[in-house]
Amino acid sequence: MQKATFKQLTPTQQAELVALENMPDEAIDTQDIPETADWSDAKRGFFYRPVKQQITLRLDADLIDWFKNQGDALSGKGYQTRINLALREYVAQYTTDESS
Repeated sequence: MQKATFKQLTPTQQAELVALENMPDEAIDTQDIPETADWSDAKRGFFYRPVKQQITLRLDADLIDWFKNQGDALSGKGYQTRINLALREYVAQYTTDESS
C-alpha cells in the first residue's frame, strides 16, 4: 500500500479555507447539494478495515483449492478473504452457542 502525497496548499487556497471556516452555517448555499438526514443507504463499516496480521498457516490443499474455486468476479474478493469470512462466521457461531 502506498501512502498518498499531497501538494501544499497555495496561500489563496489557505485563505479560502479560512474564509469558509469562519462563515456561519446559514450563509452556506446548499441548493446544489442539499443536506439529507436519510441514511437508509449507509453502509456500516464501509471505510473500516480491520488490522491484519501476517502469519504462516498450513491448510489442507483441498480446502485451499475449494476456496480459490469459489471466486466471485463481481466482488473481487480473493480466497484469503473468503477464508477469513468463514472463520469469522465460525467464531460468531461458537461464541453465540457458548454464551447461551
